[in-house]
Amino acid sequence: MRVNKDLFEGAGEIHMAPLIDAVFLLLIFFLVAATLKQPHPQLEIELPESAAAIETPDEPVMTIIDLTRDGDFYIDGELMTPETLRRTLRAHASENPNRVVRIDGDRGAAFQHLIYLTDLLQFEGLTNVRMRAAEGSPN
Repeated sequence: MRVNKDLFEGAGEIHMAPLIDAVFLLLIFFLVAATLKQPHPQLEIELPESAAAIETPDEPVMTIIDLTRDGDFYIDGELMTPETLRRTLRAHASENPNRVVRIDGDRGAAFQHLIYLTDLLQFEGLTNVRMRAAEGSPN
């Protein structure tokens, strides 16, 4: 019996081009996904400076509240009205009353907004509050 070798000659080869294409597509996907993920969107706030400011690592269960110059409150880049801020803080306090809350306040924000926020935090039972300042000497 005569066997045609031409039929079986290319059957055992693995074509690398489609595999390489798939790997590059996965690589591009993960690179784009990693660059789009930002823990906190950048808000235009100018932190006050403090000579005694120290760098503290972010904790995974930390709630970060941004206070802008206009007196607006943001949590995770989302603008909070006073009612949504109260509900969000109440939910965070019910999950973990010892949750760390960090306030990133703009240097031009009115003091009354900071007092309102700290009163609200205390009312909701969140007493582990930190404030963030930029390193440097006070002006």
